[in-house]
Amino acid sequence: MAPVQVRGTVLTVRRVDAYVAMTVVAPAIATRLRPGQFIAIAVGGPNSAMLARRTFSVHDVRPDHGGTVEFVFLPREPGAQWLAECRSRDVLDVVGPLGRPFPVPRDPASCLLLGVGAGAAPVFARAAKLADRGCPTDYLLGAQSADRVFGALTARRTGRSAVITTTDGSLGSRGSVVDMLPTLVQQARTDVIYASAPLSVLHAVCALAGRYAIPVQALVSEPAMTCGTGLCMGCVLPAVGNDGITRMVRACVEGPVFRGDLVRWDDVGTIPFDALGAPGWQPRPGASGAPGAPAVPAPPGPPASTAPGTAAPGAAGERSHAG
Repeated sequence: MAPVQVRGTVLTVRRVDAYVAMTVVAPAIATRLRPGQFIAIAVGGPNSAMLARRTFSVHDVRPDHGGTVEFVFLPREPGAQWLAECRSRDVLDVVGPLGRPFPVPRDPASCLLLGVGAGAAPVFARAAKLADRGCPTDYLLGAQSADRVFGALTARRTGRSAVITTTDGSLGSRGSVVDMLPTLVQQARTDVIYASAPLSVLHAVCALAGRYAIPVQALVSEPAMTCGTGLCMGCVLPAVGNDGITRMVRACVEGPVFRGDLVRWDDVGTIPFDALGAPGWQPRPGASGAPGAPAVPAPPGPPASTAPGTAAPGAAGERSHAG
């Protein structure tokens, strides 16, 4: 469903350890949004020099309770600091929902929800739908320190199990989520992993999951999605399409959720020599993208027949952004 631009009224602003959680009343967005999609907010006011919107994954959406959308962020850069100073009844310019949502399993499956820092926020939005499908959920949350672990209490209360890790050992086990992943997927008999974390963590998670033949739905939020609509091309990364051809795709449009096995993690930040359109690239005879093939390539998201246990975005009640 196409995104909309609305003037949303701030309902609440609260501190959650190192983070700020903001709830905005935006019924037109709340009724359209699916877990994994994101919103883009204008910051700084009408006379600000901060022209770029700030994009945020959504933690909670309640279309039937006032049409509210909640997102979580670290007030570190000027735009986020401006948002953190907003108060109830302030009005924000919000665009959403943007991007492709998390898919859901066709049948009940054992799901691991993995998040690092504020990146954990969108996996909690996915948890409710998984529960409706009868999917047992386990959590693996991590951060640098205890004040940057998001959602630990909720994970322990609602998950079948919850494992917490911190780099400094101030909460849970000392180490990273990657350290705990092999043991947890075996104990939980994980069928599918939903992950939202920095690129380096997603890379390692997908590599480990591949050893156990576990599909990963990875939410990519780096590099920053400056425009949120694909115009600036600032969030491109190489991914393999359903036709086997590598393309430079935009995380804000073809993502932010990707099948982990289709992203070329080792080549993020570069244009691979064999990517469509790279200097010297030549199509393979008879391959899609060669003369006579469809002119518009399919995005590299989940195909009609996805990895075992998950449905493609748009299936099973999910609708994806048409962009």
